[in-house]
Amino acid sequence: MSDLRHTILAIRPLDHRAMEKAQIRQNNLAKPQGSLGRLEKLSVKLSGIKGELPRLEHKAIITMVADHGVTAQGVSAHPSEITTQMVYALLEGGGAICMLARQVGAKLILVDMGVASDLIPNPKLISKKIAHGTCDISEGPAMTRDEAERSIEAGIDIIEAECSRGLDIVGTGDMGIGNTTPSSAICSSITGQPVIEITGMGAGLDKEGVAHKVEIIERALETNKPDPKDPIDVLAKVGGFEIGGLAGVILGAAANRVPIVIDGFVSGAAALIAVGLAPRTREYIIASHISAEPGHTAIIDHLRMEPLLDLGMRLGEGTGAALGIFLAEAASRTLTGIWTFDEMLKIEG
Repeated sequence: MSDLRHTILAIRPLDHRAMEKAQIRQNNLAKPQGSLGRLEKLSVKLSGIKGELPRLEHKAIITMVADHGVTAQGVSAHPSEITTQMVYALLEGGGAICMLARQVGAKLILVDMGVASDLIPNPKLISKKIAHGTCDISEGPAMTRDEAERSIEAGIDIIEAECSRGLDIVGTGDMGIGNTTPSSAICSSITGQPVIEITGMGAGLDKEGVAHKVEIIERALETNKPDPKDPIDVLAKVGGFEIGGLAGVILGAAANRVPIVIDGFVSGAAALIAVGLAPRTREYIIASHISAEPGHTAIIDHLRMEPLLDLGMRLGEGTGAALGIFLAEAASRTLTGIWTFDEMLKIEG
């Protein structure tokens, strides 16, 4: 099991010399300066993360799955059994993220962090199960502090294994019925935003369902009183195993100088935990899109990020991250592939 403290200490500042070289090359590409807009800025950031001109050949999306005890309170439009059914669908390649991962040429890594059922072993599924779902946060803590730390370190293990295989960029994804409820609780706790303003419909609640969800989240926060200055306390009291796992992925990727393209609301909640533990991690994160979930806006504002896309998406699974990886690769290829004016003159000579 990877050591959380060691991983945090390994996260270094971006390479500003590499960023300066990238900016100089951008300024000399055979096109008007600034004409590729934010792709240019993204290519410079990628250079700072990688420490060199970025080449993003080995891509992966890590989708973590878990169940949540709070679904017993009726906070989701679907029963928790759907989580298990969706895992099998993803393993067979039938999910939305399967389509988009193939489209962008990314390896899809599916991880069981805490599905309530015992899944049939499958070589395509990595088991890091902490428990069979979290406890009901409206009645007490989601997990113990030890379980919270183990979930983060499990995520670090996953990303370390991929980095050892030459990973260049990673996207984060999630799946699990009811997981926007702990995400809202984390968001409210850390950003200080009122629950009613950052809680959305999740997988399809109506107006009355959202109102009930707000009541349950407010009860969870009052019952558990998570300490916003202690991200592990927040995770343990109102979080989820997949959220902890994704926080570990983010931390581990930053420690290995691998850019992280986060998906939507649940990945954003994981980013809040990761950045709370290691503020420098924020520099390594790329926000793929702005989710239709209202809490995601609060997270993006709190982390001072600028999403690449606004498509009204709220599916999760890593779907937004896949599109963000496509744009990151486009930014990389334009920086390294377009000729500079000097290179054009050499050809003419």
